[in-house]
Amino acid sequence: MNHSVKTDQYTHHDHYGVDELLDSDHLLARDAVRAWVKQEVSPIIESYAEKGECPTHLFKGLAEIGAFGPSLPTEYGGGGMDEIAYGVIMQELERGDSGIRSMASVQGSLVMYPIFRYGSEAQKKKYLPKLGSGEFIGCFGLTEPDHGSNPGGMTTNIKDDGDAYILNGAKMWITNSPVADLAVVWAKDEEGAIRGMVVESDSKGFSAPEIHGKWSLRASITGELVFEDVRVPKENVFPEIKGLKGPLSCLSKARYGIAWGAVGAALDCYDSALRYSLEREQFGKPIGQFQLTQKKLAEMITEITKAQLLVWRLGTLANKGKATPAQISMAKRNNVHMALEVAREARQIHGGMGITNEYPIMRHMMNLETVLTYEGTHDIHLLITGMEVTGLNAFK
Repeated sequence: MNHSVKTDQYTHHDHYGVDELLDSDHLLARDAVRAWVKQEVSPIIESYAEKGECPTHLFKGLAEIGAFGPSLPTEYGGGGMDEIAYGVIMQELERGDSGIRSMASVQGSLVMYPIFRYGSEAQKKKYLPKLGSGEFIGCFGLTEPDHGSNPGGMTTNIKDDGDAYILNGAKMWITNSPVADLAVVWAKDEEGAIRGMVVESDSKGFSAPEIHGKWSLRASITGELVFEDVRVPKENVFPEIKGLKGPLSCLSKARYGIAWGAVGAALDCYDSALRYSLEREQFGKPIGQFQLTQKKLAEMITEITKAQLLVWRLGTLANKGKATPAQISMAKRNNVHMALEVAREARQIHGGMGITNEYPIMRHMMNLETVLTYEGTHDIHLLITGMEVTGLNAFK
């Protein structure tokens, strides 16, 4: 297997001229991120994934290219761009690797966004600029060992203790937690209301053990969050927001980014398969000349094109503040499933070479198995659409 530094030969595919629907600043942002991925991510990502290590040195680069909160205001450390710019940046990052996009998604959508949306002015000033610059790394604590798809069942809790709350509980599958400086944590108060708060990782009783043994997102660092009588100052609690509305609004923001990101992973697999089909010869001609190979490639670019149109429309709705959680669910579910199918077909076109790290296919395929499940599973998103069209709740 080839362990040498790789040159990224990726070219973009846009069968329906969707780029013409984008503004010049979208294209500039996308091109800048694409160039960064080609230079900084692609040459090293296979070796980091193989070792199961996170290239944490890339956090600074992600900050420099504006990947942390691109659509948050500049005075709070964001990029001041619109939701489509955020989308195209996530697409380019996931074209490089889903784990790299996860690093950026968590920092921007799950840490900076809730502090911006629900935090006090003091919290915003204290944390957002340092998160935006990559000086601080954040994580988001919602999922628990026994409560994934049903976050309302959480058992992590806070009890009033004068000028602070005492936090106890545990969170699971938390991207960035072992290297995070702070966590946005959701816990139940003594009335049973879900509250959000910023917990600094150097707090006594705070620990974040790393989760090992992952076959997926191997270049992304994942851990637990464990709270044993952690004192959280009351000024660290989000003042107004109560209930699941808070964390779910953050998930909508992140799921929106995933819907774009998955298109990037699919494009990378398609691009590699197309190039391979033109170079690889069998029976005296390139395999791209055989009908069954053309069928695979034609179906792949058709599904990618549909997904590109879906997220572009979703982005225009998001810019008007009109993208509903159910619309975001539909795009996340469709596009991740599409990307996984594209990866599997691309693997076949590459034949035996498709399982090697000379090509990105198996890494994307394994990563996408996680993306299919996190931020709302494939089935849960289906039921969100089902509830939207029938008006009947399958969760109760």
